[in-house]
Amino acid sequence: MALALKEKGIATRIIGMDADKGHQKKALELGLVDEILDLPAAIEGSSLIIVAIPVNSSDILVPKLLDMVDKQVLMDVGSTKENIINKLQAHPKRGRFVTTHPMWGTEYSGPEAAVKGAFVDKATVICNKEESDSDAVELVENLYRSLGMHILYMDAAAHDLHAAYVSHISHITSFALANTVLEKEREEDAIFELASGGFESTVRLAKSNPQMWVPIFMQNRENILDVLNEHISQLRKFKSCLEKENYEYLKELIENANKIKRIIK
Repeated sequence: MALALKEKGIATRIIGMDADKGHQKKALELGLVDEILDLPAAIEGSSLIIVAIPVNSSDILVPKLLDMVDKQVLMDVGSTKENIINKLQAHPKRGRFVTTHPMWGTEYSGPEAAVKGAFVDKATVICNKEESDSDAVELVENLYRSLGMHILYMDAAAHDLHAAYVSHISHITSFALANTVLEKEREEDAIFELASGGFESTVRLAKSNPQMWVPIFMQNRENILDVLNEHISQLRKFKSCLEKENYEYLKELIENANKIKRIIK
């Protein structure tokens, strides 16, 4: 996002803040930020503060940041929303906070993972818009539109439910598939040489950072359990088809899955 804000001329100056000193140094070297400041100085010198950290850390940091802001706008980009919004319901400066989720990411993390053109033609979600000040929402909307994104509006509970079905389960499936292959295929050379595009694309997310994903799974536990139970039920259908040699029903299952082509090109 720092790269995009600078490339589009939206931000004239970007201040970095990170708990990891190595990340601070690398972000400066890569030109992601113009300077690193401590928290009070960073807030004082900014008009917009973007929180891009694991969601459990956001729960702790965002209320403290809201205590410190005046007219500045504070936004997050986390993958769960209901938890943070519930924590801030009674905060006197709640209106300065806009909670968002740009639906884009890679399996990599840290400053070196930054890429250009990341958000173009992707969706971003703004949750509980009516709880934020109109000028704060307008600033964030203009930012995302300038990045080439289209905006969806949801309440936090609906967002977390949909995120469980289209994002969070994908990561669990990828982690599980990677563990399955690592458990059963002892020949690393075989995995490397035989892993074709299908396997590689399916297991790509298994490289994602656990420090980011464990808190997401914790916060969205009920929704993820719901989708996980349905996913396990679907896997059992495929297993049963093979056990009973019911290849006609297997074909029906695959044909039904093909309907996703109407939605995702």
